[in-house]
Order: sequence, then C-alpha cells, then structure tokens
Amino acid sequence: MFKLIENKLIEKVEFDEYKKKVRAKYEGKQGAWLATASMLSLHIPLGEKLLKRRKFDLTGVKRLLDVGSGAGQIAGHVLKYADPGTEMVCFDLSPEMIRRARERLASDVPYYVNADLTKLPFADGTFDCVTCGYVLEYFPDPRIALKEMARVLMPGGRMLLLATEDSFFGSWNSRIWACRTYNRRHLREVCHEVGLAWRQELWFTWLHKALKMGGICVELTREGARHAGG
Repeated sequence: MFKLIENKLIEKVEFDEYKKKVRAKYEGKQGAWLATASMLSLHIPLGEKLLKRRKFDLTGVKRLLDVGSGAGQIAGHVLKYADPGTEMVCFDLSPEMIRRARERLASDVPYYVNADLTKLPFADGTFDCVTCGYVLEYFPDPRIALKEMARVLMPGGRMLLLATEDSFFGSWNSRIWACRTYNRRHLREVCHEVGLAWRQELWFTWLHKALKMGGICVELTREGARHAGG
C-alpha cells in the first residue's frame, strides 16, 4: 500500500516542482545526515563490497560520471578502487550536497558540478562508466533520466545502477525518503527502451540474493548510438 501511495504522488509531480522538492529535502536536515544514514543502513559498507570484490569492475575505466553524488557515498568507493588516473565527475542537483561531498571526500581527483540530470552539460559519449545510486526514485518518469545517462555514456560503456525496489523494505524506504519504488521487470524494460542492456544483476551478499533483499542493483551496458536519446 505504501509504495502505491508514493508512486502515484510522485508521478503527478511536474519536473520543475520535482527539482524544488529534491533541493528542499537534501539541502535541509535529511541531506545533512545522509552519509550517516547510509552508514547505519549498511549501504556504504555493502556498496563498497561490490567494487572491492570486482562484482562491478572498475578496471580500465578512464572517465567516470557519478550521478547524484549526494554525500559522496559511491564516489568514495570509486576513489579507492578505480585505476590511478581515472577522471571522475561528481554532480548533484543540490549545490549544498556538492559542498558536503567535497568536504567528506577531501580529494582533488573529482571534478564537482552542480547539474540537472534532465539536461546534462556533457557531450554525447563523454564517459565510459556511469554510477547512479538511488537517484531514479525522485523522477516522475525514469526514461528522461535514463536517456540522458545513456546519451553521455559511450557505446559499450557500463553503468552501475541502484534503485529502490517495490518490496516490503523498499516501501518503508519510500516513506522515509519520500521517493518512489520500482518494479524490477518494468525497470529492465525501460532500460532496454533507451538502449541500456541489463548485463547482470548484482547482490550485496548471498543472503540478499536468497531473500531478494537490498533493492535493485544492476550492471548495464550501452548498446549503441541508435538507441540513446530514443
């Protein structure tokens, strides 16, 4: 019931209103304790395992875009496990979250950008890797965000996508963070529509896989230029 309420509400929101709501939420108290919440929920240590154990392998990545960097949770892992010399861009809709990420990461490697995922300030095929953790939940229509990420990803490039699933635990998460949830099969179909092939499903641990917990975590590949931008 919770997920239906949240999904119906967010699907009625216009994009200008959505941007205001996101900035209001994450430039306030919730944004300030985002990193702490991610640690308490185990998303930071579990997410690190994906990269440390090369379930999502950053070897060979030259230019990486971290979408909706937030407090730099995923970016922090990339700094640890990407090849030396990997160029990284961190962007977020909220200037305040960019400031928090910069302070938390304390690194001069990432280039920080205040940007909007509906119209990214990057040329087609700029990056060979994209990471996007728990950002799609705030979009009335995920196609717009996925198309933009596919556009800036070069053909054959890979994406690590994490999203809240329409499960019991996902429903509670949607209430806490006022976001939507996704049906796994439907999200896979939407990804295919914009030219992002569902390469493999990833799980934090064997227990998460057995119990179908932890939300949607998947490695995607951009199929080709004819699909991107739709």
